[in-house]
Amino acid sequence: MQEQEGVIKFRLEHQNRPIDQTASLSVLNAWRSILFKLGLIGRDPERYGGLGYGNISLKPDLNNNTFIISGTQTGHIEELSREHYCEVWNTDIERYFLQSKGLTKPSSEAITHACVYRQDASIRSVIHIHSPQIWQKTAELALPHTPADAAYGTPEMARAVAELFQSGRLYDKKIFSMLGHQDGIVAFGDSIGDPAWLLINTLSNALRIETTIDKQ
Repeated sequence: MQEQEGVIKFRLEHQNRPIDQTASLSVLNAWRSILFKLGLIGRDPERYGGLGYGNISLKPDLNNNTFIISGTQTGHIEELSREHYCEVWNTDIERYFLQSKGLTKPSSEAITHACVYRQDASIRSVIHIHSPQIWQKTAELALPHTPADAAYGTPEMARAVAELFQSGRLYDKKIFSMLGHQDGIVAFGDSIGDPAWLLINTLSNALRIETTIDKQ
């Protein structure tokens, strides 16, 4: 049975009030708009039951675990406003529980973002996109990946992400494919631009492989 995209699976305690007004979202939002134009974040009536896909987050302060993430089902909006982001300020991965605030609830992949941030204190940004071209070329691109039986937004996915970090496979390649989440790709880095450029370069490599195969 095909998974239902965009459904929040973790326990959530959400406060419906604006996020911190001092946090700058301009660079985050600019990169999100670029990824939207590339179709890596968005909504397609022909895919995933017409629901939105992809999300982006930023940790403004390395001294705490709070991060700002695009809200659930905002994929169809070309340029987000502050009201479309929310702040996750407490995460208990073991209990699969998040606390957040904002005028929208956090993305359904917020728990995966939290898990990535937890692995390395220097990580400032996490981006989750959907790219059939990259996902289908996971082996050819030699991408680290989570197992096919680890579905998005589940404890199994959180454990799989932690195991990838512990294996050392993400030390050089700060990107992985989610084999149990159709077309799902995650990249991370110490600035918002690093994972964004990594995803764009990886897409370019996937398309180059595709072109080479077509010419054979």
